[in-house]
Amino acid sequence: MDDLYREYILDRYKHPRNAGELDPFDVKYADNNPLCGDDISMTLRVEDGTVVDAKFKGRGCAISQASADILTDNIKGKTVEELRRLGSEQVIEDLGVDVSPARRKCALLGLKVLQGGLFGLQAWPDQPSSQNVNDGR
Repeated sequence: MDDLYREYILDRYKHPRNAGELDPFDVKYADNNPLCGDDISMTLRVEDGTVVDAKFKGRGCAISQASADILTDNIKGKTVEELRRLGSEQVIEDLGVDVSPARRKCALLGLKVLQGGLFGLQAWPDQPSSQNVNDGR
């Protein structure tokens, strides 16, 4: 079963479904993981409080890029309030593979970008929002 999920991650990495940038967009945000150099930017189109489309651009490891691609699929049709409650455990579960502690920030970079763009949060999803990620870099 693990091989199936690994193939799925590699497929989403090599052939992302939501790669690119929306034009026009309502939300645009970018961030990176300074520990490994992964970068992600995300654009969202929001109508009446609901995400109607989402795209991402990035470079980095298969985990970070596949996770961002899966996340952009899963947020379409969700309200901003639903996304406020989206947590790191759901993103890891949606990824479908065990993620080591060392790769957790790779898997959660897309969520960090989403939360930064929608809510102005700068902390990593597993950290209290009062802790600014720039303080720990």
